[in-house]
Amino acid sequence: MFFLERPERGLLDEAARAFLREETAAVLRRELDRVQERCGLDRTADPVLQGFPSRAGNLARALDVILESDDPDWLAWYERRRTGVQLHASPLDVSGPLQEHLYDSLETLVLTSATLATNGDFHYVRSRLGLRENLLEGIYESHFDFESQTLMYVPGDLPLPSRPEFADRAAERILELLRISEGRALVLFTSYHNLNRVHQRLSGELPYTLYRQGEAPRSVLLERFTRDVHSVLLATGSFWQGVDVPGEALSCLVVDKLPFDSPGDPLVAARIHAIRTRGDNPFMDYQLPAAIISLKQGLGRLVRSSADRGVLAVLDARIVTARYGARFFRSLPAMPLKHELADVEAFFRRDPGRSSPRPSPG
Repeated sequence: MFFLERPERGLLDEAARAFLREETAAVLRRELDRVQERCGLDRTADPVLQGFPSRAGNLARALDVILESDDPDWLAWYERRRTGVQLHASPLDVSGPLQEHLYDSLETLVLTSATLATNGDFHYVRSRLGLRENLLEGIYESHFDFESQTLMYVPGDLPLPSRPEFADRAAERILELLRISEGRALVLFTSYHNLNRVHQRLSGELPYTLYRQGEAPRSVLLERFTRDVHSVLLATGSFWQGVDVPGEALSCLVVDKLPFDSPGDPLVAARIHAIRTRGDNPFMDYQLPAAIISLKQGLGRLVRSSADRGVLAVLDARIVTARYGARFFRSLPAMPLKHELADVEAFFRRDPGRSSPRPSPG
């Protein structure tokens, strides 16, 4: 009951730590000690079971760090899930540990990525990872032809995301986009609130299967989404990266808002505070480049091969109207930018790769 009365994600303050020490953590620590010291699994012939005592010891030490450490470079926080509460200890700055445990032990290190450059340079990732300035680096053009394979749609008639009517208006526009794309879409949200509003609006309105994050494990949802070509998947955070759905099943990627991390998130808030304390600008140095990388990762879901074609729909007009919007465009590959649904329709009419029959309404 203690965590049910608290936000979904928050700091493990002294009250929360005291509660855990007196209740759940005490029982958990006792059971971990029993597995580690008195269960006799180290004498079994099963190599999997032999590892349990060591694993129990690691978990016990992690629990101690979360509940007892006062290291200012680490943040202890919790996250409520449907099945319980997860406890975390996260570093605010990984550059020091990387220097100690990785960089100092290697003569040469090669880092490659399709998304880590922002605003035409690597300043953000260098600062986050503690990489020295005297490095060999380069940005190389993608071998994908984004000018012909993609179209970016940013409507000019939707309210800004801060307006209370945004979620409902965005839901109507998403419905229109999905009818044009004939499903085949991944819709990414920055919050469960908007996901739930859109899911409620779309239910029963489309002749395509509608999948929703949380209805099944992530791997199961992706398998079903890939197999059912005209289906639609609504998702948040974890689906912004690591999703590999090449081909026609993902022909439209819709992003409700620019993916800025919530300043109410305990880890984000702590990093913002640390950056501000040293006199730097948290928005320009951290929040903006992190959002740019997230959007680039989202685009990476849409184009997975030279044969893929698709529309990236960003329903947040700030990418065009805000001064910082230019940084997004300088970081994304060049692609046609359109503001009318008619242009989206024209793009899909030109689609030479459509192989699946359009399902009949009803």
